[in-house]
Amino acid sequence: MTGTFLSASQKEALEATAAALATRGKGITACDESAGTIGKRFEAVGIDNTEENRRQYRQMLFTAPGSEDYLCGAILDPETLYQKSDDGTMFPQLLKNRGIVPGVKPHLKVYILPGTGGDTVMQGLDSLAVRCKEYYNAGARFAKWRSPIEIDVSAGRPTDLAIKANMSDLARYALICQSEGLVPIVEPDVVLTGTHTLEEAVAVNTKVLAGLFKSMIDHRVYMPGATLKSNIINPGKDCPISYSVEDIGKANVSVLESTFPVAMKTANYLSGGQSLEDAAARLSAVNKANKNGPWNLSFSWSAAFQLPLLELCKGTDGLQFDAMSKLYVDELKIASAASKGEWDGAPGDGDHKGDRRKRKLEE
Repeated sequence: MTGTFLSASQKEALEATAAALATRGKGITACDESAGTIGKRFEAVGIDNTEENRRQYRQMLFTAPGSEDYLCGAILDPETLYQKSDDGTMFPQLLKNRGIVPGVKPHLKVYILPGTGGDTVMQGLDSLAVRCKEYYNAGARFAKWRSPIEIDVSAGRPTDLAIKANMSDLARYALICQSEGLVPIVEPDVVLTGTHTLEEAVAVNTKVLAGLFKSMIDHRVYMPGATLKSNIINPGKDCPISYSVEDIGKANVSVLESTFPVAMKTANYLSGGQSLEDAAARLSAVNKANKNGPWNLSFSWSAAFQLPLLELCKGTDGLQFDAMSKLYVDELKIASAASKGEWDGAPGDGDHKGDRRKRKLEE
């Protein structure tokens, strides 16, 4: 039996948060970039990477008029978790006041796993319980841990060792989060880089997700009090074979039907290097193809939302809050429609356009 370490009231609280994150037509905005990562995005458009600029930028994302109609959660960097709005309201409370559940990304680092040819693991479990307690007291009600995985078929990656190590770490993280009152979002991220086919991606993702959920159950994680943030299953970015957005949608549903426990109420897909147009078209295709699954299938996007916003600042004298706020809400409307299978986009959006000539040149 899972969740035996939790009281009835603890389970009830976790389930309530998980249910809020599974609100149909709403999703999660990922605002958890480290100071270094958001700094690179700022610098690319001529914005100084200062703590105050980061605070004001996140404040715009949290207060854009109408954004609460499309958001059920927001993932914060620890820096942002302890910042305030202009009127002195702590950001977690500001989000709660707007009906948006605040969450947090613990500080983690990626390390090469020796003997695997380049596979990685995330390290950060040390003192995680202490940090989770602090995050909960600061107002967070969920957390997110990402384990990146690359496919390199010719090199035999990901290795079984890497999959087992990463999924075990995700399960331990989930257990620790729940013990401190936070709903764990588990994020195995099979990244887009590579030449693998959609069929090869399906095989790897099935193995990864099956390993994740088995490890969570082995660790006695309370499954109704946890959620999934997964990559949309795609062929590698440089795959020479073309696939339609409908092919991609059906592939994702087939993996969910083979692996995803019905006890978990939602999967919120990451954008993972996809444009807003492609991410939305593919999420909508997944929802259209999902005829039997009981889950909410929605979004948890960062770059797909934020890169177009920051482009509005290029060549200007600073952060363009009014224009960014308006575009942000327009983006959220698209994401919301996609989470209900109601977004079509332009012809070709979401298709993977392969180039067989590239494969021939490489051979």
